[in-house]
Amino acid sequence: MARYVRFDRFGGPDVLHIETEDDPPLPGPGQVRVRVHAGGLNPVDWKIFHGGPSAATYHAVPPCGNGNDFAGFVDEVGHGSTGVQAGDAVFGGKRMFAQADYVLVDPGTLVPKPDELSFDEAGSLDISGRTAIATVESLALTPDDTVLVSAAAGGVGVLAAQLAIRRGATVVGTASERNHEFLRGLGVIPVAYGEGLVKRVRSVVPRITAALDNHGPETIDAALKLGVPGRRINTIAARGHRTDAGIAGVGGAGVDPQRVGELAALIAAGEIVLPIDTVFPLERVRDAYEHLIAGHVRGKVVLALV
Repeated sequence: MARYVRFDRFGGPDVLHIETEDDPPLPGPGQVRVRVHAGGLNPVDWKIFHGGPSAATYHAVPPCGNGNDFAGFVDEVGHGSTGVQAGDAVFGGKRMFAQADYVLVDPGTLVPKPDELSFDEAGSLDISGRTAIATVESLALTPDDTVLVSAAAGGVGVLAAQLAIRRGATVVGTASERNHEFLRGLGVIPVAYGEGLVKRVRSVVPRITAALDNHGPETIDAALKLGVPGRRINTIAARGHRTDAGIAGVGGAGVDPQRVGELAALIAAGEIVLPIDTVFPLERVRDAYEHLIAGHVRGKVVLALV
């Protein structure tokens, strides 16, 4: 028996349901089949099943599957597939197919899972990891920089903040009050969201030289008021906002899987922290997305499939 999360129409989490098939799919030539153990949720998932621009971008036409990130074991190898073998622990991503007991993928997209990395962590890395790597690199940060990172306790922000610190930058991170002590433990200077953000940032650092927006227009507007040049602001949450200022919109699509493997090794070694906020069984997929959409999540929300 194989389970799949699907939606037959656009809408809120209530459109998600689980379908079953008696037999798992078999890999074709050049494919492998992964028995999924865990899958991390991402904001882009619910933007797709809600419909609108994200659904159009990823050509989502119901009925279709859901999710991108996964981790598990290779359990079948198709003819001509190389680089992995049955029994390998791996992680990766496949848009609108990942939330299922089994996923068929190109083995070249898979990353070996370090033994010390949990399946929950590995299954949360594809989008957040690639995006954090790409956004930090987009600003060419140095020890001379003080960077504002919004949603610094979220899935992308928490990784981006730590990668920026590893480059020597000072990081000021926006987050809800309940996450401030956690961020301080990572070396991030926390500030609260909302009205008065510019004043609060100025109260903790003399200047901001760059900004990584993972939250929305508020971050971009604040960074500009703080004197950050538009070319040193990158957003993944408000592309199209203040394009007149030259704001960048670099995401993680072009990041090589090997780079995500390097990040996974840092997490496995304890040099970078990827907190797991909550783990839901697959049957509670609707609840999982309700929790994610409500906001103020620390790290990642994960679906457990075994």
